[in-house]
Amino acid sequence: MTRREIREHIFLMLFRRDFHDSEDLIEQIEIYLSQLEEPLTKDKQYLNNRFDTILEKLDEIDHMLSEAASGWTLGRMGKVELTILRLAVFEMSFDDDIPIKVAINEAVELAKVFGGDDTPGFVNGVLAKLA
Repeated sequence: MTRREIREHIFLMLFRRDFHDSEDLIEQIEIYLSQLEEPLTKDKQYLNNRFDTILEKLDEIDHMLSEAASGWTLGRMGKVELTILRLAVFEMSFDDDIPIKVAINEAVELAKVFGGDDTPGFVNGVLAKLA
């Protein structure tokens, strides 16, 4: 799996978080991973580990987002935008293997695919403040 594919899968896994309680979320993630076309065992493990690590840091990530998104509360943001921002902030702040510019660019690309017309600009603006 490429990094972009991994990032997209993580986004789709994280997106489910806002719609399920913790017990249902575990089942939803298992269902999601089982539907992937022939993922290698190591890819599934990596996706699960990455997902769990992001969830562990979520309070810290949300705090950073709250400070950077002046005029926007997290509850006011769309679920797609919030999920993309959470993933990008994790990559920018906690993943030394991903340069900040790459994390921002990839977040904008996700926003183009999954968000509305204004999503890429919004995501870019919030992440630029954090950078």
